[in-house]
Amino acid sequence: MLTGKDLLAKVKELGDVSKSDLVKSCGYVSKKKDGSDRLNFTAFYEALLEAKGVNLASEATAGVGKGGRKLSYVATVQGNGNLLIGKAYTALLDLKPGDNFEIKLGRKQIKLVPEGEG
Repeated sequence: MLTGKDLLAKVKELGDVSKSDLVKSCGYVSKKKDGSDRLNFTAFYEALLEAKGVNLASEATAGVGKGGRKLSYVATVQGNGNLLIGKAYTALLDLKPGDNFEIKLGRKQIKLVPEGEG
């Protein structure tokens, strides 16, 4: 997949071709389970915007989980008593498997403090 100046140059070189041909020529193609091609228009247009200096990642993905849904910042206690915090939240905080936290209980809140931060 072309990015940056290479992507801009290829788009300019191809000129007036169909959008499908443009996406395919720039390498934004993946294979479906049945072996047919899938054109990745979204990835292409995001790369094109970034190549032109528009960075959507920091603003658009803040508070957005997998599938583009807005995060609700609400968690529900499961039937077994566990409280699950989804991957989208841990990704926003750059948490990795094995990170340890101290659990601090308040009157109406639970605070997770990274180990060693007091």
